[in-house]
Amino acid sequence: MDPQSTATNEPAGTSLHAPLHRRKFLLFSGAAAATLVLGQACSKKDDPVMPGANAVNLGSGDTGVLNYAYALEQLEAAFYMQVMLTPYSGMSALETEYLRDIRDHEIAHRDFFKAALGSNAIQDLVVNFSSINFSSRDSVLATAKAFEDLGVSAYNGAGKLLTSADFLTLAGKIVSVEARHAALIRDLISNGTFANSEVIDANGLDKSRTPAEVLAIAGAYVTTPINANNLPTN
Repeated sequence: MDPQSTATNEPAGTSLHAPLHRRKFLLFSGAAAATLVLGQACSKKDDPVMPGANAVNLGSGDTGVLNYAYALEQLEAAFYMQVMLTPYSGMSALETEYLRDIRDHEIAHRDFFKAALGSNAIQDLVVNFSSINFSSRDSVLATAKAFEDLGVSAYNGAGKLLTSADFLTLAGKIVSVEARHAALIRDLISNGTFANSEVIDANGLDKSRTPAEVLAIAGAYVTTPINANNLPTN
């Protein structure tokens, strides 16, 4: 896999690709995380996004779902790379270790999807993290919590859209890794909140979101226009 552009210290308008310097790819090649991103918010949870003429098309079928996941992995990798490039004030040695490991997981996830998709992979996306204060522990961890919780719910909602049993198996491995991330981040914020009612329903199950719901939440961070209208719906 050819590495793409290297991240800079500038949080706004950042390209989402950089090489995996501490390569743990084989450890995580069955895991790749959830899905965020793109486009304009939807007025209803199942309404299609109206893309611009130059929007990046995720595609259809299993390829579209994998690109949907790849888009999130690009976003999450870029976020954690920025966190480690500009550590927040007072980041402890243990927090540094945890966040570095999550960063490496997300980069491995991103690279895994790019390799799996091959010529069908969407382009490198561009993010805008200007709303995040990377010098603030509260801002960074709150954003990490939002990304991880959204990712888990996104994979829970997207798994049923896959037709390949192999891809569905990988999705199960992916979402379990993202849930580990989410639990850790939640407990760093407030111990014991790793599985509260915000993310677990009355049946003890993780909540899920449709792609339209995910995109409506995540679109604030991705400036590259995306067309997700060809994703499967059932």
